[in-house]
Amino acid sequence: MDISVVVPLFNEEESLPELQAWIHRVMEANHFSYEIIFVNDGSTDNSWGVIEELSKKNNNVKGIKFRRNYGKSPGLFCGFKKAQGDVVITMDADLQDSPDEIPELYRMIKEEGFDLVSGWKQKRYDPLTKTIPTKLFNATARKFSGVHNLHDFNCGLKAYRKDVVKNIEVYGEMHRYIPYLAKNAGFDKIGEKIVQHQARKYGKSKFGINRFFNGYLDLLTLWFLTNFGKKPMHVFGFLGSIVFLIGFIALGYLGIEKVINLCNGTYGDLLANHASFYIAITALILGSQFFLAGFIGDLLTRQNPQRNDYQIEKTID
Repeated sequence: MDISVVVPLFNEEESLPELQAWIHRVMEANHFSYEIIFVNDGSTDNSWGVIEELSKKNNNVKGIKFRRNYGKSPGLFCGFKKAQGDVVITMDADLQDSPDEIPELYRMIKEEGFDLVSGWKQKRYDPLTKTIPTKLFNATARKFSGVHNLHDFNCGLKAYRKDVVKNIEVYGEMHRYIPYLAKNAGFDKIGEKIVQHQARKYGKSKFGINRFFNGYLDLLTLWFLTNFGKKPMHVFGFLGSIVFLIGFIALGYLGIEKVINLCNGTYGDLLANHASFYIAITALILGSQFFLAGFIGDLLTRQNPQRNDYQIEKTID
């Protein structure tokens, strides 16, 4: 199979027939063998009913229905798991991503040898309250990830070599950082294509301003996991040792000073009257806690938690 199109969605019943018809026209015009995998992320409207009807008319339409709303990343994870195409295309269901971009994205993967090609919506039809935070977010993501050639990490329209989606784990809300995940997995030939951004035709955006704050927190998490995820003891143990050593030296200095005073026949002030005594004790406690956190983190990394266990109610194959 040439192409798998993975479309995560939440309450998009109005746009689905038009999106499916548009993708079908593009595939037929270019003689691609394909499948469309709609991942219904706990929609409360009739989105799943629409998907079932579309599958009856077009055998290339497949579907996954979650029992509840999990988010975009779980939708992509399950779609990637099901995808069979040599090239996997992701796009949003709101018709803001153009299926007309698919042939060129496919060519860039197959002929130019990219592992991943990310869309760049250079001209956006979004308000400033969305575009300005997006620019700041992308600048930060480039700095932390080391993927310096991408302008729009969060663009839903992307193309992947099949090997990429089968070897990365998209969980939580990490869909924003799939290029970073791909790079960490060894797929470092990452390209970018300017794509058309269309104004939303139906409904309203499902994302609020909180996604930008969550995005920064996810970026810090991914950066930490990338650098210290395999060996948390390297960061927590190091910090704990340094803080503990500072506390130990400070407490030792106070103790020696007290002994010298006693040898000279002067009792001096009680150690408990010195603020430095409490600072030293606190440093000892914090150092021990950091060290233990690193040790426990190391133990946890030896386990394999089932982070991507989602309740799927129905599937269409």
